[in-house]
Amino acid sequence: MNINTSVATNFATNAQPPADAPAAQHALWQPALRFSLVGLVLCGALYSGGVTLLNQLLFPAQSAGSLIHSADGKVLGSVLVAQPFSAEHYFHGRPSAVNTDPMNTAGSNLAPSNPALRERVAADSARLSALYQVKADALPLDLLASSGSGVDPHISPAAAQLQVTRVATARGCATATVTALVAQQTQAPQWGLLGEPRVAVLPLNLALDQACPVPAP
Repeated sequence: MNINTSVATNFATNAQPPADAPAAQHALWQPALRFSLVGLVLCGALYSGGVTLLNQLLFPAQSAGSLIHSADGKVLGSVLVAQPFSAEHYFHGRPSAVNTDPMNTAGSNLAPSNPALRERVAADSARLSALYQVKADALPLDLLASSGSGVDPHISPAAAQLQVTRVATARGCATATVTALVAQQTQAPQWGLLGEPRVAVLPLNLALDQACPVPAP
């Protein structure tokens, strides 16, 4: 027999799948399929549902978004998301690169050397210095620098204190009353360690509306 013919015959014989190939294939993919289904149920349904239920039981307000409701149950906002305030009788929050849009959170991503950023900060610095009659280097940094998210709901106690006289004058309210409200809304660092003292702008303005309503025009 020719050697090449013999090799070709052997190759053809070896290339033929064994009779039990389908059963072997089933033995391979069936456990994998069962494992995938079990993992999907455990991790995709039971674990996620269990953690969600546990959060709702232990932290009902936080798991719902830390929402603030009016007396009649209307949602006014969230403690975690800033709202734009520009009226003189309200405390103002930090600058925002996204106009305080919670559906478009982002920072400006501009470097400190960027001309547009430097121009914006210089303009804000000049405006705030004139408004509050303080030197530019005395302005709290958070009134000039936007946050990374664009929806930071807090300002520093110094930034709030700087606005007290303006807000009190616009509302015809005693400065001491507004100062006391700022103190009530000032939050200490979490667990005394994490973060810095801060003031949530939305709850503060809502407290102002209750304690010192805006006089009718």
